[in-house]
Amino acid sequence: MAHKYIVLIDSPDKKGLIQEITKILLDFNCNIDKNDEFVDKDNQIFFMRSEISVDNIDIALLKKTLQLALSKESNISIIDKDKKKKILILTTKENHVLGDILLRQYDNDLNINILAVISNRISTKSLAEKFGIKYTHIDTDNISREEHESLMINEIKKYDFDYIILAKYMRILSNNFVEKFQNKIINIHHSFLPAFIGANPYQKAFERGVKIIGATAHFVTKDLDEGPIITQDVQHVSHNYSLEEIKKSGRVIEKNTLNQALDLVVEDKVFIINNKTIVF
Repeated sequence: MAHKYIVLIDSPDKKGLIQEITKILLDFNCNIDKNDEFVDKDNQIFFMRSEISVDNIDIALLKKTLQLALSKESNISIIDKDKKKKILILTTKENHVLGDILLRQYDNDLNINILAVISNRISTKSLAEKFGIKYTHIDTDNISREEHESLMINEIKKYDFDYIILAKYMRILSNNFVEKFQNKIINIHHSFLPAFIGANPYQKAFERGVKIIGATAHFVTKDLDEGPIITQDVQHVSHNYSLEEIKKSGRVIEKNTLNQALDLVVEDKVFIINNKTIVF
């Protein structure tokens, strides 16, 4: 039975790249089930995502052959389509985003393996343990921010993971923390960025009398709430909405937006270029 892989390529653009790549895949008896490509004309970078099926293949040799055919600056990944992504979840007090991810894993609706939940508060412990997920509480009381982050980093490094998901983890991460896990941290922010960055965006939105609220799933960088955006969603509101009604609507948007982002990331449909994403 044919096995399925995903081939990801970003490369300096040149004529004939698609033909060159697809010929190599054909030479390795690969069937291309689905193919997407895009050229960033400003940076002259070619992006390609191919889903392939093949009976038997030497993945290392295929990757080497592609690398030789393309430039040294090309990035090539070949990923087992069925392999689950390993994730860590960081939380603080709120359950709604965490619960949604836990339920999706439980229902096999998301191709992930949740390794652990790590939190600076105890509020989400009972929920995580109901799903049989390891829970680690690293308290912030009576220690400095630097000491707390050091404990967090040491705990995270115990795991072989693909991504860290900030499921309403309400602490600002230092540059040191972010740099250790570059392009590995995904956050759900409760506003339509770049509007209302930082804390209490619903309060700020309510005070401004906005007519649209939203949520943004993005990769975390050293610049607060300014990392590459994966997905965004919005909902219309009116002057009739109280602050609590805005927050309630926002929680639904947060779950949906992060769901969309996780689907894309887990299926290897997201490329990062500078401070933006290419999403297939």
